[in-house]
Amino acid sequence: MSMKRTLLATAIAGLGLFSLSASAAEKADLMITDAMVLTMNQDKTVYESGTVVVKGNKIIAVGDELLEKQYDAKKVLDVDGDIVMPGLINTHTHVSMTVFRSLADDVPDRLHRYIFPLEAKLVSRDMVRIGANLGNVEMVKGGVTTYADMYYFEDEVAKTVDKIGMRAVLGETVIKFPVADAANAEEGIKYALNFIEEYKDHPRITPAFAPHAPYTNTTEILQKVAKLSLEHDVPVMIHLAESHREEEKIAKRADGLSPVQYMHSIGALNQNLVGAHMILVDDKDIELVKESNMGVAHNMSANIKSAKGVSPALKMYDEDVRIGLGTDGPMSGNTLSTIDEFNQVAKVHKLANKDRAAMPPIKVIDMATMGAAKALHMEDKIGSLEIGKLADIIVVDTKAPNMVPVYNPYSALVYSANSGNVKHTIVDGKMLMKDREMLTVDEDAIREEALEFTKVVRQTVIDAGEVVQ
Repeated sequence: MSMKRTLLATAIAGLGLFSLSASAAEKADLMITDAMVLTMNQDKTVYESGTVVVKGNKIIAVGDELLEKQYDAKKVLDVDGDIVMPGLINTHTHVSMTVFRSLADDVPDRLHRYIFPLEAKLVSRDMVRIGANLGNVEMVKGGVTTYADMYYFEDEVAKTVDKIGMRAVLGETVIKFPVADAANAEEGIKYALNFIEEYKDHPRITPAFAPHAPYTNTTEILQKVAKLSLEHDVPVMIHLAESHREEEKIAKRADGLSPVQYMHSIGALNQNLVGAHMILVDDKDIELVKESNMGVAHNMSANIKSAKGVSPALKMYDEDVRIGLGTDGPMSGNTLSTIDEFNQVAKVHKLANKDRAAMPPIKVIDMATMGAAKALHMEDKIGSLEIGKLADIIVVDTKAPNMVPVYNPYSALVYSANSGNVKHTIVDGKMLMKDREMLTVDEDAIREEALEFTKVVRQTVIDAGEVVQ
């Protein structure tokens, strides 16, 4: 047997057809090399000189530099020591509202005095498409590979997501008063059901219900949505425990119950629910949230900008609640990239807890990746760089002046990085951005169309007697 092996090896080498090492190499589509790999797996494994291998739309290997010899990839991306990590997940936004960004930033009670009236005049399919296109580009350039959205005409948002190549959970709004795509909540439910039917089998888009909030819907509507979500196995996204207005209205409706306790009492607090904001919650609320297995979206910059308060997100995280970072809409948080939330999340929780050690960087990064995946019940597919998971990957530049030096990658990402440091963005194994250049859509055309629409927005605001500020 030994002689046969020797003769065979000699013959192959003599023919010069291929080497034994090459013949043993497994085929792959993409191999990322010379990377500081943050896997964000359960053990938070870091490879200082690591390799990530992708075949099709899935990760097939993650490890040190020795992996390079085991795979024959069609494309090799040498990142020269840059950080490679899971794509960021934005657990709550209203992407189409990019065209309203920076309007009335400091107006009190802005939602009811400014946003709802503005939307009544301007929301249309075109507005939703134009705003979503712009927001999608912003997110890809900021390292966001998956986002959860609540708005109107979500089928239009879905088209933009499909085109750019991102991943998204898209919730069609259900609300009790007339809006652009529905005369009432029942019509909103019908719209949502049609949307769910159309996109239920899409590989990157998860359709969902999005009742605006408990106080803007009746008990019967909230119960109906909860029941339908379980029947269709789709998420429900809602603004929950966000404001004192909501708290007061629900207390009056439900004999003093908090919004979370009210949702529990009517059977609407379940594993399909994702509650955005969750500022006004106590220990009893948190216990109900944990028992229900629902997800929570923590939107720090939007919450503090509106002066509504600081969510006890750190407590929820430490008690194993499914919680991830979100940005809220671009009128609220002004940014759609969660990387620009990192710094505030860490620092405000330190201040709120009067503890410099509170909310360490590794927890912030976890909430932007695996924690966010858990909040959306997608942790089996995304959120970490592990074998078998979908290849949603970003590369962060470690050589930009604001990133030098990198002693601790988690600290560098949280306290030093910004969205402009993201170099490459990959979703489903496909490169959407390389070296800051968008590859799947025309960024310039999208920006110009958005700027053209803002002329309409500006004139509408002026005609309404408001100051563009």
